[in-house]
Amino acid sequence: MMDYRYVGPPRLGRGLHRHQRIDQTAHREIHGEFERRSLRELIALAEKVDLRGRGGAAFPFARKVKAVVSAARRQDAQTVVLVNATEGEPASAKDKLLMARAPHLILDGAMLAALALGAREVVIGVTDGGRAGRSIRSAVVEGNLGGFIRVVRLPERFVTGEGGALVNGVNGAPALPPGRKVRAAERGVDGLPTLLSNAETFAQLALLSQLGADLYAAIGTAEEPGTVLLSVWGPSGRPVVVEAPAGTPLFQVLDLCRADVGQGVLMGGYHGAWLTPVAANRARVSREDIARAGASLGAGIILPLAADVCPLGEAARVAAYMGMESAGQCGPCRLGLPALARSLRALAEGDAGSDAVSAVRQGMQVVKGRGACHHPDGTSRFIASALEVFKEDVATHLADGTCGRPVRGLLPIDGEEAAAEETEDTGLRLTVDWARCAGHGLCGHLVPDLVSLDEFGFPVVESKTVPQRLLRQANQAIEMCPALALRLKTP
Repeated sequence: MMDYRYVGPPRLGRGLHRHQRIDQTAHREIHGEFERRSLRELIALAEKVDLRGRGGAAFPFARKVKAVVSAARRQDAQTVVLVNATEGEPASAKDKLLMARAPHLILDGAMLAALALGAREVVIGVTDGGRAGRSIRSAVVEGNLGGFIRVVRLPERFVTGEGGALVNGVNGAPALPPGRKVRAAERGVDGLPTLLSNAETFAQLALLSQLGADLYAAIGTAEEPGTVLLSVWGPSGRPVVVEAPAGTPLFQVLDLCRADVGQGVLMGGYHGAWLTPVAANRARVSREDIARAGASLGAGIILPLAADVCPLGEAARVAAYMGMESAGQCGPCRLGLPALARSLRALAEGDAGSDAVSAVRQGMQVVKGRGACHHPDGTSRFIASALEVFKEDVATHLADGTCGRPVRGLLPIDGEEAAAEETEDTGLRLTVDWARCAGHGLCGHLVPDLVSLDEFGFPVVESKTVPQRLLRQANQAIEMCPALALRLKTP
């Protein structure tokens, strides 16, 4: 059972101490009967408490609704409500908790919006095929909403949760960010104006409608009323979902999970930033306060780093994952992020010499602001923050090659089993058909761990077999070779 704790009286998690999963009957007993709201009422409620999206961007919900209404009138089109329940960030667990244990709050919020808009349908995008995914599907059946709400399963990847990627996936295309910015409010599901927000946002909307603006705002801060769901990682190595009023001291949240600030605290996930121990001990859990401390609350991820691990090694591990999880559609993602990850790994392993930090910073400049989506920028922000907050460790690595502490994998990534096997030998060797090779040199940039270039730009291929972690890059080099000169063969 997913662990849920709370500071002050629970709201979204009300009843979870008595129920492993709150079905529709229990949901109505706890939260009352569903009451429909007019479009004007719904917008007024959201504006009064300044309800913001809880997926990371914190966009004002009322403005999204108005944008959808405006686009629908302009286009004389129907509307769709799209719930982003993909939670592609591996360190986040809050939406999975809601889906698994309190799914009807999500459905109530989505239905409030859909009925107010006169929407054609509600679509819920999920990646989870386990308990959370089964629970939200069961909730649709329990509410007899199968004719109006459909649940769409999408690939479990980091970039799937990006708005454009989600819309693409629901529309039957690859779940990848589009090459250009297309607002869902203008053109989303089936090309219709679409109200897109994350699962917790719709649950908060249901709670706001039930409580009313004044009672909803009775806790939290004046600028950020209500509670926020947080995914907190502590000594157990598993996430604890904490519901806390906005403005709660960060150290109090950590203490509830038997954790402390350690060497620093990552806020906002792998597109977020690190807080120093001093800043973390002073910070409060609100968008404004965390931003003032130098990070972002984002989707509510709180990840303290224990004192007995190598921070650079942990960060390099995440950077490698982020490079593999890119959309692979543009140079900054396909080439820049893997190269940046290799530079950070070389620094962490003491293999890059005195120019190691410069190589990392140069790699960040190469990808900054040049991606088709925000993935390169977010990853660069994470790495830049690690270099700053752990600068003493950086200095130690530069001087001694290592800090002497292990990498224990405390920063969670998807597919831990695959990550553990990434060094396994595939038994395949990369070879060159010299009758075709024209010395373009692209392979040396795509898979530098296997291919170097001689003085004339021709490939010099390592004689070793390809490890699992490089198989994807090797296949990419084969596909992109202009002369079709590369092959994978058994020795």
